[in-house]
Amino acid sequence: MTEHHLSESAGDGLYKWSALFVVVIGTFMVMLDSSIVNIAIPKMMNVFGSDLDSVKWILTGYTLTMGAIVPITGFLSDTFGVKKLFIFALSFFTVGSFLCGFAWSNNAMVIFRIVQAIGGGAIMPVGMSYIMQIFPVHERGKALGFWGIASMAAPAIGPTLGGYIIQAIDWRFIFYVNVPIGIFGVFFASILLKETPLKPYKGNFDYIGFFSSVAGIVSLLYVLGEGDTIDWGNIKFPLLLAFGVFCLLIFTVNELMHPDPLLELRVFKIYDFSLSQLISGITVLALMGGVYVLPLFLQNLRGYTAMETGLILFPSAIASGLMMPISGTIFDKFGAKVVTVPGLLILAYSTYEMSQFNMNTPVATITIMATIRGLGLGLSMMPVNTAGMNAVPRHLFTKATALSTTVRSIFQALAITFMTTMISNRTNYNYARLAEQITPFNPTSNDLVKALQGVFMKSGLSQGSAQGASISTLGKLTYLQAYLDAINYAIAITVFAVFAAIILVLMMSDKKAGKKKSDPSLAGEKGSHESEAGVATLME
Repeated sequence: MTEHHLSESAGDGLYKWSALFVVVIGTFMVMLDSSIVNIAIPKMMNVFGSDLDSVKWILTGYTLTMGAIVPITGFLSDTFGVKKLFIFALSFFTVGSFLCGFAWSNNAMVIFRIVQAIGGGAIMPVGMSYIMQIFPVHERGKALGFWGIASMAAPAIGPTLGGYIIQAIDWRFIFYVNVPIGIFGVFFASILLKETPLKPYKGNFDYIGFFSSVAGIVSLLYVLGEGDTIDWGNIKFPLLLAFGVFCLLIFTVNELMHPDPLLELRVFKIYDFSLSQLISGITVLALMGGVYVLPLFLQNLRGYTAMETGLILFPSAIASGLMMPISGTIFDKFGAKVVTVPGLLILAYSTYEMSQFNMNTPVATITIMATIRGLGLGLSMMPVNTAGMNAVPRHLFTKATALSTTVRSIFQALAITFMTTMISNRTNYNYARLAEQITPFNPTSNDLVKALQGVFMKSGLSQGSAQGASISTLGKLTYLQAYLDAINYAIAITVFAVFAAIILVLMMSDKKAGKKKSDPSLAGEKGSHESEAGVATLME
């Protein structure tokens, strides 16, 4: 089959949307895998006879490898072409999934998950870069909206699908399910995708940038991935944190001096791109309220299984998915502000309502508020990212998407660590405040202890045993209330993050993606071969 290169004709009708479909398949697989594997962790602990510290590397190894791979995707895309890299990444991910299904021990599973992550880490930035290159400016919002469906729907489908597979089939099929989809994706990518222009390799690979970025990002993600379990008394964590920051400082200096840097940090000089990264980072914190904290409330406090939690939150994912192409279409016509600000206001309202949830909140109310929140996310997530990427010159799309994905990964790790630490600290604080009220002089607590004691005595316990059980039960109830209050507090804090994002969105430029006769995304290929000259073009 002859190799076709991406040109103006590549952006024509059916081809664009067929290529988008292939990219969405790859993105959906990666996002689904990230959420579905969490459900199988207890099962793998039993099968492999592993403890929690060993089995967590099944998740940690995957996350760290993805973080290490992303920065190099820009260089690989420019050197070998987006099509070849996408097919390689999808193939690697599919092979890794197949091997994971065959894993015979915890160590084997960790190794095979790393193989998976080598492919998974490249699929997201490469896919987004390809969409930016094949779609003209006035259609990118809608295209990235459809692409965004995968990133929103997969995390909601994961727990439900994973729970069903583990209960009804076999836990290994959570990996095998990727294999036929991956083969389908590789086949159609080979037929449908067209190659992007290549940049001749001049033998000046940014080795310092590569090794310093890998060391810095992996060190930071490892520490941040520990969340509230970080033991700062263990010298390992402060040393790794300091080492990670030091490596990223070396990386930053090197990238600004290197003639062909791994990540083009100078794109941060582009106002809308930089602002979009900051807004995305802040909204990730708000996103954690629903994606991370709400499942904690439903599973740890309300007692629902992961599968039941997935079913409760599934309508919110559908709402987000439906709104994303709509928000993209509105963005293409009117710009980012018109669609993003209303979306963020809806997000702020629903998040505040979520912060009022308690043990008696009906499931229907939880589902409705989560769905409204999904509508707000669907309206606000992609337009800002698209506006930021539209401001980047075409020849820097691959490196800008790699940079954007790297920044988002670090923000996600920071957000999860922030939320877990806040919930943990607030739970301890709340418990101390509530527990100090349980005294012999508090008639309410005394009456509750006596009532519980009577219940336990009726079940056959002696008076002494019943009294001990009633006090223990009161302690558990106090802790659950402290935990609930901490979760509500953490969700409420994210409301302020949403309002901060609204202010930043209003600061973005008022350009909208209108249809142009000469579309910079499809205008000749000359700029794609620029390096040093491209930096000058960057500021034009």
